[in-house]
Amino acid sequence: MSFYSIVEHYQEFDFSQFFAGVSDNAVLRSLAKDTLSATDFLTLLSPKAGAHLEAMAQKAHRLTVQYFGRTIQLFIPLYISNYCANHCAYCGFNRQNSIVRRTLSIAEIEEEARAIAATGMRHVLFLTGESPQHTPIEYLVAASECLKRYFASVSMEIFPLDAVDYRRLQRAGVDGMTLFQETYDQEVYPRVHLAGRKTDYRCRLDAPARGAAAGFRQINIGALLGLGEPSRDIFFTGLHGRYLEDNYLDTEISISLPRFNDAEGNFQPNYLVNDRSFVQFMTALRLFLPRAGMTISTRESAGFRDRLMYLGATRYSAGSCTGVGGYVEGKVAGSRQFEITDNRSVAEVTSAIVAGGYQPVFKDWDAIA
Repeated sequence: MSFYSIVEHYQEFDFSQFFAGVSDNAVLRSLAKDTLSATDFLTLLSPKAGAHLEAMAQKAHRLTVQYFGRTIQLFIPLYISNYCANHCAYCGFNRQNSIVRRTLSIAEIEEEARAIAATGMRHVLFLTGESPQHTPIEYLVAASECLKRYFASVSMEIFPLDAVDYRRLQRAGVDGMTLFQETYDQEVYPRVHLAGRKTDYRCRLDAPARGAAAGFRQINIGALLGLGEPSRDIFFTGLHGRYLEDNYLDTEISISLPRFNDAEGNFQPNYLVNDRSFVQFMTALRLFLPRAGMTISTRESAGFRDRLMYLGATRYSAGSCTGVGGYVEGKVAGSRQFEITDNRSVAEVTSAIVAGGYQPVFKDWDAIA
């Protein structure tokens, strides 16, 4: 059974009616369970559950410490190209935006890798726009092999691939992938993805499973909060995470919670997610998926990220640049995808983690030859 069949199962489900029927007792019953069903998870996403946020936060903290200890794993993003063939209404890389476009050469990628490695970072996530013409598989393989010489872990956030190409990249040293569905709402999806390969909802939805089947150690998924109704998108994100956990036992699953931030094009999101709702979503996800990693990016402010350490977060980006390159003497070779909020250096983020009583983790695994 594919995950799409689960999405289809809820196609006619009335989320508003369900939320209206949630009682305080229903929330408390769900909170008391060790293993949550999909109905329990949806209950904790309801407005009524917002009155029990402190209890959710305390349980989320206990579960996170149980499964992850008091640690935050650090990674750094490296944009290697911002060419894109898609017309996504919300994205700075939208092909219709008049921005500076650039693809780094392999030699330039190596310069960036040296600069990043000098900060102590051992986990890198390389990113591209979605343009196979400018970043063909041969280029991606060469980039992966280059980065693997400098980092213990190389992950990627690129356009969806077929199983054969995912296996090629896995053999080249890539051990993880991030791919956001952006929104799981099949009515909203075509309204914000107007042209290009990204219009194929099903191809994107199935890509994380193809990556897991190809042997990636870690898969990170998420929805861009603000495009679709947020509690509904978080619900499907959680179901997607559980589906992957249940079907790909050798793969670590993690969830990102990117919240809409400024980008080129002045797109106005359909929904605004405040901090309290964000915490409710994150803690509900932790209770539903206690073993899943939780990634919080530099879209969020420094102070807010520092507080999220205690509520379920396990993985932070640090010292980020969302333009092409940017780590060699601060030279950004192309326009940024979105504006970051937490501008702290790797050292500053590390100090904040230590000050919070947690341990920053720069390297958490080694491949066995």
